[in-house]
Amino acid sequence: MSSAKLSDGWRSSSSRLLGLYSLLFVAWSCVLLGVLYWRVSLYLDELAQSAVLQRAHLFEHFTGDGLTAALRENRRYDLHGIDAYGLFTPEGKPLAGMLKALPAQLPLDGSAHPVSGLPINDAYARGKRGFGLAMPTRDGRILVLVRYSGPLNEVNHLILDALLWGVSLTLLPGLLGWHLLRRRPLRRIQAIEQATAGIVAGDLGQRLPLSNRRDELDMLASIVNAMLDRIEQLMTEVKGVCDNIAHDLRTPLTRVRAQLYRLRQQVRDGDPQALPLDQVLEETDTLMARFRALLRISELEDHQRRSAFGSLAPAALLQEIHAFYVPLAEERCQSLLLELEADLPGVIGDRGLLFEAIGNLLDNAIRFAPEGGRVRLAAQVEEGATCIVVEDSGPGIPEAERSLVFQRFHRAEASRGGGFGLGLSIVAAIAGLHGFRLQVGGSTLGGARFSLLCRPQVL
Repeated sequence: MSSAKLSDGWRSSSSRLLGLYSLLFVAWSCVLLGVLYWRVSLYLDELAQSAVLQRAHLFEHFTGDGLTAALRENRRYDLHGIDAYGLFTPEGKPLAGMLKALPAQLPLDGSAHPVSGLPINDAYARGKRGFGLAMPTRDGRILVLVRYSGPLNEVNHLILDALLWGVSLTLLPGLLGWHLLRRRPLRRIQAIEQATAGIVAGDLGQRLPLSNRRDELDMLASIVNAMLDRIEQLMTEVKGVCDNIAHDLRTPLTRVRAQLYRLRQQVRDGDPQALPLDQVLEETDTLMARFRALLRISELEDHQRRSAFGSLAPAALLQEIHAFYVPLAEERCQSLLLELEADLPGVIGDRGLLFEAIGNLLDNAIRFAPEGGRVRLAAQVEEGATCIVVEDSGPGIPEAERSLVFQRFHRAEASRGGGFGLGLSIVAAIAGLHGFRLQVGGSTLGGARFSLLCRPQVL
């Protein structure tokens, strides 16, 4: 199970799809807005240029005072204040009109050109942009005509405001719908995550929740549930076969062992048959120990043994385990360190089973650490719970084998020839019974490091 929190809405596929749709919608709206604004601006500029050219065509037929009167009369009918003019001497001295000076950016060619920042008396039009035209009159003067485009551009502003309001009023409900639509599948994913956590913890009886909608998630959950049904059935069959073999063979092995023991009692120590009988007895004891371990694991994996669960102090438990294994470490000239943090959180569990699990880890560490090596038993606070650590200075466990060490009968290369490969399986079964998290990694001492986080997980 990934540690990532599915409650993070941005990580869900539905949120990403809805968010992507919203972004595409906004992007397309912006493109549409830009194209429309650009086309309207071009059209209004063409209108302004055309109007300036039409006025120039009209006034080119007037001369003298008639031209001045015609310009003033045209100004009277300019209700929106979008037209301006200036009449100048050939030297550029103003004679009439609102323009105070001859615009330097206007060539005297009779064509319309964009202008801005005109020296004009009208405070409303001063500094605005528009289109201007400069041409010589028939009597030698210079006429400048300007069509101020500011009021025309108000149409652009109206269109821009309308589109912005339209996008905003569409985007806000879209975001609200995105938030509401992503919550329902997110809640269902969280329910599936909780059920999956129990399955990962070993409870194969858990099933993914289904709704009445029969949508894609329900179809996927139904498929997974059918797989779980089949897996649980197969696991139960395999486990039942193994348990039955272990249980059924234990009685005949006990009888064989008893018969061998009686035969051994009838043979003197110096007899040539004594050594083979001792070897057969030893092998029989080994087989019986393996069967007992298998039955022990099966008992623990049933998750039924919880009657002895209670609150216990981890410091006292670890001190007892340390005192129990110190003589074994001293026989191998090893230093067995005990490091306990203050104020360790309490642990809920079976004291005897936890003693067995930690004892198995400590026994392995002492066995694989070299003579004169170091073994460390520690307890510290992690994630608000007690974390028990056992590490040694032995050869360690290769990273490729760390995911396999808790499987039944698996033995690392460093341990070939010793043990049954069931000790760590028993530890894993006890950790699973308690819902604790058991991990293996590399140690700062150079060997293996086992950590048992005593915080119950979802079972």
